[in-house]
Amino acid sequence: MTEQQIVLVTGANKGIGYATARVLGQAGNVVFIGARDAERGAKAAAALAAEGLDARFVHLDVTDLATVRAAAARIDQECGRLDVLVNNAAITRDWQRKPSELPVEDLRAVYETNVLGVVAVTNAMLPLLRRSAAGRIANVSSGLGTVGFLTEPDPDLLPYVTLLGYNSSKAALNAVTLMYATELRDTSIKVNAVSPGFCATDLNGHRGVLSADEGGAHVARLATVPDDGPSGVFLSELGGVHPW
Repeated sequence: MTEQQIVLVTGANKGIGYATARVLGQAGNVVFIGARDAERGAKAAAALAAEGLDARFVHLDVTDLATVRAAAARIDQECGRLDVLVNNAAITRDWQRKPSELPVEDLRAVYETNVLGVVAVTNAMLPLLRRSAAGRIANVSSGLGTVGFLTEPDPDLLPYVTLLGYNSSKAALNAVTLMYATELRDTSIKVNAVSPGFCATDLNGHRGVLSADEGGAHVARLATVPDDGPSGVFLSELGGVHPW
């Protein structure tokens, strides 16, 4: 994947999404900055454009089908295809709450963004990805959602093992990833879950050990696997794959 690519990153106005978009833009690609907040999204795209990157803000709230469809129409009109989709947008409502204390409405909100939003965006962008010579879908996931971690958690990460909304939504996202990879296995589109590592971001109150820039570099690399690269796996920031 050395030629110029058309890229969409959701939740790209800050944090890992912004860093991912920046790295992919620095590689000479056209990068659409998907963001639900128009002011922040436009500001992020302008900052990247000021660095000489072809960064374009597109209003995209993954929980709002009208904006999802409008974003697909905009990319179609301007570029005619999409080569790389990075489903990065995510939220959490879990911090300092036990599973039994998380209101169902908060759990529902997490799933709307972290799972249903990914499905909505992926479905809307698939016709554009099918026009790519080598389409890529990268779903930004977390090791906190793997069955292995939930069964035998790393002692250093014990405070995060009972994040009902976030962890279970990432487990669901991993399953969604596998299903799309299976559906698209006879096409040139590769679908993987990708791990940015444990990054310090607004999402976790800046508790992580990696910077958002480091996480974005990992995601950008893992999102653009070569033609002989894998599909239907959970790519680790450290190389290789995470067990599901």
